[in-house]
Amino acid sequence: MSRKDQIKSAYRFTGGHASLYDGMMTYSTLPGKAICRLVWNMDGEKNLRYLEQALSGVPENFSGSMLEVPVGTGVLTMPVYHDLPKAEITCLDYSPDMMAAARSRAELAGIKNITFRQGDVGNLPFEDEQFDIVLSLNGFHAFPDKDAAYRETFRVLKKGGTFCGCFYIRGGCKRTDWFIQNLYVPKGFFTPPFETEQSLRERLIKMYTEVNVTAVEGIGCFVCRK
Repeated sequence: MSRKDQIKSAYRFTGGHASLYDGMMTYSTLPGKAICRLVWNMDGEKNLRYLEQALSGVPENFSGSMLEVPVGTGVLTMPVYHDLPKAEITCLDYSPDMMAAARSRAELAGIKNITFRQGDVGNLPFEDEQFDIVLSLNGFHAFPDKDAAYRETFRVLKKGGTFCGCFYIRGGCKRTDWFIQNLYVPKGFFTPPFETEQSLRERLIKMYTEVNVTAVEGIGCFVCRK
């Protein structure tokens, strides 16, 4: 299954208990599509494009060690992991409820080569240079200590390894910025300060040897080599 097909089939593949979050992430339910369009100015094509870019750092035949933080409900990544039977995958999240949903999806998909751990991205419970890939989808905009998150994801990544993913960036879509400032931040869903596309690129260039940053509306996507 191609990466595009994995993303397209994410909700159907992983078993069918859709939350509002899952429906939005996969652009697969009416409420989810409404939020994507209203808040993020995203249609199905844009949603697919940013996820393809964010996941492009994970080779389709990957067989090394990989950390995903945060794993969330696993709705986007379990179809990917199903097709990586030789990889050593570790998924970490601070929320036990999110992690329980991800674990359930892994079990439904029959994924055996995966470990789940509860923990804090600002203090990762792993050795230095332990992983070949660190993947972070839609997490950094919620982390309260972003500097610590950048340091820790860098620390546990092997030299020559890949850091990839995506998150909200300020300045990509005025409508999104308004919702983030007036709804998501007051509700505690997101935590400032937020990167812009340029500030994200500048930050990552200081840390990594190769950096590719792209944006789809208010989502910044990145693939970096340590």
